[in-house]
Amino acid sequence: MPDSTQKLLEDAKVKGQQRLAEGVYYLAVHAPKIAAAARPGQFVDIRILTGAFILRRPVGVVAADRENGIVAFIYRVIGRGTRAMAKLKAGDTVNLLGPLGNGFSMEHKHPLIVGGGMGLSPLFFYAAGMKGKADVLMGGRSEEEVFWRSLFAGIAKNIHITTDDGSVGTKGFVTELLPKLLSEGSYDAVVVCGPDPMMKAVAAIAKEKGTPCQVSLERRMGCGLGACLSCSIDTAHGRRKVCKDGPVFPAEEVFF
Repeated sequence: MPDSTQKLLEDAKVKGQQRLAEGVYYLAVHAPKIAAAARPGQFVDIRILTGAFILRRPVGVVAADRENGIVAFIYRVIGRGTRAMAKLKAGDTVNLLGPLGNGFSMEHKHPLIVGGGMGLSPLFFYAAGMKGKADVLMGGRSEEEVFWRSLFAGIAKNIHITTDDGSVGTKGFVTELLPKLLSEGSYDAVVVCGPDPMMKAVAAIAKEKGTPCQVSLERRMGCGLGACLSCSIDTAHGRRKVCKDGPVFPAEEVFF
């Protein structure tokens, strides 16, 4: 998949922010140029203009409303930078660099989306782009962690849920339900994002079932442009940069 060459710098006005779960927020900004260019699976580097923040934070695009110029993100508060993001309010300004990286193939007719935790964020944009043709298998530790089901309800054809504690859906991990779904669902692709051990297991099951699989990797990205090499990984084609050559890769190319 060719690297996107359209990278833009854009000051973006915050339109609003919503708390979705403990420590998880939905942020919407007005960035019409990036909204027009963004594709499912890509990300932006966001710079917070308040406080002494030098480094940008990579955040996956969860939605792009091209008509109204709105770009949205879902993120979890994990450090000083994301704590500052959580304090942003309507009217504040941030600076975006993007869209960055390569996204998902949109050519499949009936894909199965598999995600765990915050890995479901870039998969939401993909599901919306598939216009009702995709099913989703989501997992979490408890019912609170699968708040995603209400978001995917309007865009996914079928939603399957697993929770570690059995509080909702099937008790167990997504990998326990996945073989059954692939055997019965006539899927022509698996698209997955989440913790590396989960993606490795999902990719192995997809390979066993003869189903093509795309993985979206999450790594620390210092620059987002492939210059700092902080996100380099080993692949079947040598050293690759997640920010530039990915974050989406065919599963068979990745050495987990």
